[in-house]
Amino acid sequence: MSTAAAAVDATITWISGPVLRAHTRRPFQINESVRVGEQRLLGEVIRLDGTSAVIQVYEDTTGLRPGDVIRATGMPLSVPLGPGLLGNIFDGLLRPLDAQGDYIAPGTGETSQGPDWPFSPRVVVGKRLGPGQVVGLVRRADARPQFCLVPPGMSGEVVEVAPAGSYPGDRQVCVLQDEAGERRAITLVQHWAVRRPRPVGARIPVEGPLFTGQRVLDCLFPLACGGRAAMPGGFGTGKTVLQETLAKWCDADVIVYVGCGERGNEMAGVLHEFPQLEDPRTGRPLMERTVIIANTSNMPVAAREASIYTAVTVGEYFRDMGLRVSLMADSTSRWAEALREVSGRLGELPGEAGYPAYLSSRQADFYERAAHVRTLGGEIGSLSIIGAVSPPSADFSEPVTTHTKRYVRSFWALDPARAQARFYPAIHPLQSYSQDIEVLAAFWSESGNPQWPEQRRRFLGLLEEQAKLERMARIVGKDALPPRQQHVLLCAELVNEAFLRQSAFSQNDRYASAAKQAAMMGLIDRFIDLSADAVAAGIGVEDIGRLPVLRELRRMGEEIPNDEPERFDALGKALERAFMQLAARGAGDAG
Repeated sequence: MSTAAAAVDATITWISGPVLRAHTRRPFQINESVRVGEQRLLGEVIRLDGTSAVIQVYEDTTGLRPGDVIRATGMPLSVPLGPGLLGNIFDGLLRPLDAQGDYIAPGTGETSQGPDWPFSPRVVVGKRLGPGQVVGLVRRADARPQFCLVPPGMSGEVVEVAPAGSYPGDRQVCVLQDEAGERRAITLVQHWAVRRPRPVGARIPVEGPLFTGQRVLDCLFPLACGGRAAMPGGFGTGKTVLQETLAKWCDADVIVYVGCGERGNEMAGVLHEFPQLEDPRTGRPLMERTVIIANTSNMPVAAREASIYTAVTVGEYFRDMGLRVSLMADSTSRWAEALREVSGRLGELPGEAGYPAYLSSRQADFYERAAHVRTLGGEIGSLSIIGAVSPPSADFSEPVTTHTKRYVRSFWALDPARAQARFYPAIHPLQSYSQDIEVLAAFWSESGNPQWPEQRRRFLGLLEEQAKLERMARIVGKDALPPRQQHVLLCAELVNEAFLRQSAFSQNDRYASAAKQAAMMGLIDRFIDLSADAVAAGIGVEDIGRLPVLRELRRMGEEIPNDEPERFDALGKALERAFMQLAARGAGDAG
């Protein structure tokens, strides 16, 4: 038998798009990666039945035919994790896009992730190391410093360590010897199966929010660091723009952005804009702490399904270094559509709206990988997941949105009416929620706003009452409402315009620090109290609405910078004086 024939592990018997069936000549395993045809297209075993295997192929299957050979790798579908991730753009299988020209050639394998990397050892011969502990530091000129860690499942005594220098990703930089005398090498690039969560020392309670600088999120619907959030919205509601804003301004150490099945022109905009963004914390390019995974709608559908797992695996890799990682997935609806298409080709019985019956469990597998953890090496790290959802016709009752709500703790519903009115962020305050309020109260107390839970409830109560009164006002007219109800509408409008609306074009308003948010919340809360007392004293709501200080409150977000808290104090004093003068005029008129 020839060598080529001996290497054949299976042959194709049937093919439909990205799905094929094969007759096997050796035992296979579920999720084992394979190479298909003479072009060695990457595939994965997803079903086994005796000597028959079902394989999904992550590349274009044009030209494949029954009888073509399949070669097993003996390994699960894995991706290389190493120093070359930060600052680069990859496809859904973590193959660099900028190194492939206009198209990725069929059967392209992984690369070495760039040139040699500067490595500095942090261990000496004779030291015992356990899983997740630091071997050395890689300090690139164009990216944040990264650690080389002992891979999970490996431990022992250091018997060899490379001196400081530059090394390729597959070069061993350390050798460990375990108690049995077996030696195992550690390289700068590790491989990890994307469908298997990376282990941690322990999941621990959250300590604070993933702070975004967006008032409607941080103050009304906060996301805990290491938490899970969903951002559903119809076409044109600003999901991608808000994802980009969060990527730039949130206080994460590393951003992983995955464009899963988005339109090519929209993803092209992201790829063009991200490299030009400036990191507000360092003044350097934001890409130095960003990984972009682009899998557009015209790429192979099976690779779209894999891209989500690739992204979360990359996020866990940086989390294991003790970093705060934020993963932006845009959008999980396109991922679910890929599951539906592959499921249909497999002939599986469809569930609701044609999605496979296991849609919910796949979503759970993805979102549950977000966590605030103590790593194997003893550091504290986190992975927060923010998934955009694109429900057809903005119908939040469709299956993907409904199932997503079961696994997230923060739900940020984007409203088409607000988006059309150029209200940004277009998050609907009455359809959104957060389940992390109690655990994050301590953060706001430390930030100078111990009344935050009460103020939050008051704001949301006003907005809910406003929604009811506006329906009535459209029938009888706003002026026909009683003074108390007119007062509610005035205060709710102030909450919307002065606090929830945020200008991305304003140097002062595009990001609001915790201290600024607390000050703004306190001033609006004080206005509500003072105006309520004035209305109770018989002062007309229209007189309150004409106060010059009210216009200053509406503009305080854009006019007061983050680093000038004394101006909020001055505005608070002006607010008190304005109502004292108003009360004095009212008393004089009554006299």
